[in-house]
Order: sequence, then structure tokens, then C-alpha cells
Amino acid sequence: MENENKLKLPTEMVELPSKGLLYSKDNPLSSGTIEMKYMTAKEEDILSNQNYIRQGVVFDKLLKSLIVSKINFDDLLIGDKNAVMIAARVLGYGKDYDVQVTNPQTGEPENVTVDLSLVKEKEIDLSLITEGVNEFTFTLPNSKNEVTFKLLVNRDEELIEQEIKGLKKANISSDVTTRLKHSIIAVNGDREKKAIRDFVDNYLLAADARAFRAYMKKVSPDLDLTFTFESADGYTQEGVDIPMGLGFFYPTTGV
Repeated sequence: MENENKLKLPTEMVELPSKGLLYSKDNPLSSGTIEMKYMTAKEEDILSNQNYIRQGVVFDKLLKSLIVSKINFDDLLIGDKNAVMIAARVLGYGKDYDVQVTNPQTGEPENVTVDLSLVKEKEIDLSLITEGVNEFTFTLPNSKNEVTFKLLVNRDEELIEQEIKGLKKANISSDVTTRLKHSIIAVNGDREKKAIRDFVDNYLLAADARAFRAYMKKVSPDLDLTFTFESADGYTQEGVDIPMGLGFFYPTTGV
């Protein structure tokens, strides 16, 4: 007879900033929500695993352990992954995040408490999204070339990090162009990877690249990961970035 007293972990449904609109219909992420469980001692072990920390994969390992929904983690849009990260922190340790930030007025470090329950989704124009298709077009304002691009997912981020690390070993700095090469999927209809890389390396004007990055940000579903800083002497400034390094889960890890 099955044990009727089997223990069950509490879970919560997390709403994704993308609303699931950019995932194909057959992808479970198209539901627009992810079910997550509360953090346990198992996840604390993950957070303190020095191998994961050195490899830079500790957060991914943590989120994979917390997600109950049957999804492919590498399919997650970066903005949706940010939402899962915030939810993990709140479900694990509550909404109050004690952190040290630089006072924008004085340049000095100051301890503040960020209320993570106040983190909201960015406002984007959903009419720019074709449901079920992660693909957009943008005409560069100066050269008038048309680029077709996608919003990056976790799988892309891993490939980008590997490529950037390889280039740094050769003393080549290419963070911006590497990201663009992985985001752009066609130039004037040409989807050949060689043509895209050649375009980014040799023909993409700096002003066009700036405008393109601004447009990508405009159409990317995400959270507004900033807060209103309030200093001890009453100075306030909106739009200060929320620090999200290893210390984001400091209450448990102590690192």
C-alpha cells in the first residue's frame, strides 16, 4: 500500500516576464509559468560547492534543482531566468536582501536593504512579438541594413562565455561583438554564419551597433533589476543596479 503520509515540499508558480510568448507552442515554457519548490538543505549544499563556484555554474545548478516543471533549462530566455533567480532568493530567504552598494553621491560603500518584492517586470510592447517565434527584425539607422535577431537563451549564454574565454586567452577582447554574432541570425536575409560574423567584424557601424543594442533591450522581456537607493542622510536615487553576485545568497553560503 502506498504511503499516504509521503512528505511533500511546498511549491510556488513563478510568472515569466515573456508570458511564454517567445517559446514554440510545444515547449512547456510557452505556458508562461514555472513551478518551483522552496529551498532545502540540498540546495544549501549546492550553494557552498566550491567546484560549482569556481566553474561559474553554481546558480544554474541551484535553479535546476529548484525548478519542478519539466522544462529544458537551456531554453530559458535570459529575462525569464532572471525572474526565476529572484523567486529562488525570495523563496529561500525572504524578500529583504541586505547588501552593500556604492552611494552614487559620495562614492562610499553603504549598507542597504533591498525589498525584492518590489522588483517588477520591464514594460515592453507585446505587439512587437510574434507569438511562438523568437525572431525580430531591425533596420540599422545609418547603413539601412536589415538584421534579423533572436533574444538570447541560457544555451546561447554558455556558448558566448566559452567563446569569450577562448578569445581572452589569445588576448582578444570581444565581449560586445561576440554577443552580437550570437544574437543576429540574418543580415539582409542571409543566414550564413560566416556572412553574419563578417558583417559584425567589418561592416557594423558603431552608431548602428549602439542603436541595435538599444532596440534589443527594448523588446526583451525581463525584470527591472534596479532599486531606489536611500542613503542614511536621506539622499535618494532611482535606477541603481541590484548586485547579484555570489552574495545574493549570502545568508546561507557565507561566501
